[in-house]
Amino acid sequence: MNPHQPPVDPDDLARVSAWFEELARHVQAVDFAAARHLFSPDLIAFGTFTDFIDGRDEAEAQQWRNVWQTIDGFTWREGVRALVSPDRLFAVGMGVWDSTGSMPDGTAFDRRGRATVSFSRAVVGDPWVATHTHMSLFRGTPDRSFGPNGIAKPMRS
Repeated sequence: MNPHQPPVDPDDLARVSAWFEELARHVQAVDFAAARHLFSPDLIAFGTFTDFIDGRDEAEAQQWRNVWQTIDGFTWREGVRALVSPDRLFAVGMGVWDSTGSMPDGTAFDRRGRATVSFSRAVVGDPWVATHTHMSLFRGTPDRSFGPNGIAKPMRS
């Protein structure tokens, strides 16, 4: 055991895992509006299409809308991990995802990657809200998906 890293409370880890699971449902449904509450309005993110993304609205416009509707089967692998601050008001969650992307001609490819997400909350026991996201594809994965047959799926909002 690392003396600099206290054990994570099971409830905190369960809430981090629940955040990842809920995000996956919204990505699969291409439902941007339903996902917004998971992210702080002043989110800071790294993205494929923009170096720094300032704000949830910009993350949606610059990243989510360029990706979610072009992929299928977005799921997190088992074993989401977390580091939680001693006061239990800040956490970092890490997960590995699987999805299917499509080349311009509709040919499917494995689109796998990983994410690091920082979270905060005002009170222990509240749901975690993402304050930073860094999602990246594994090496060798095409950085753009075009949707089945080169056509994006319909969006909800």
